[in-house]
Amino acid sequence: MFTALFQHIEKFIPLEPSEIDTLESCLSLSYIKKKDHVLKEGQVCDTMYFIVKGCMRQYIINSRGSEQTLQFGIENWWITDYLSYHNHVPSHFYIQAVENTEVIAIEKSVLESLLVEIPKLERYFRIVSQKSFGAAQMRIKFLFTMSAEERYHHFNNFYPEFVQRVPQYMLASYLDFSAEFMSKIRAGKI
Repeated sequence: MFTALFQHIEKFIPLEPSEIDTLESCLSLSYIKKKDHVLKEGQVCDTMYFIVKGCMRQYIINSRGSEQTLQFGIENWWITDYLSYHNHVPSHFYIQAVENTEVIAIEKSVLESLLVEIPKLERYFRIVSQKSFGAAQMRIKFLFTMSAEERYHHFNNFYPEFVQRVPQYMLASYLDFSAEFMSKIRAGKI
């Protein structure tokens, strides 16, 4: 049931059988239906989600009332609103299932207890956070340095699984252009 998470953790830190048992006793699997939200703007985020199967996204609604996708997550990725989670403040984001999704949800109080009981999990979560932060930095770089067409081709080359799984309008908003522009790029008209 939790094999995917244990395998992901083992990529970064070794766990003893007793630590795996402790961790397993604190976990539960949740199912989120396509289009359902686990977080909405204004709510305090107290949960981190490890995606076992499916796809999720984090987005905002901009001043024009349009959805702007900031992040996607697929299998073996974590997704949360880190600022709301760590500072216990209302979120500025929405987190939604793009597909029917299975997640391991860990509430902050449970995770804090686990980190005391299994200190080496701190290292795992630090590495995951650093990788996530690095990916966010690269995304910002691409938004500032690449044309819309270059962003699409770069994303398509490096993450073809997203291009196949994610609705076109969500991918367009993530790459910071319109769905109409996306259609032109995919049709080869640009």
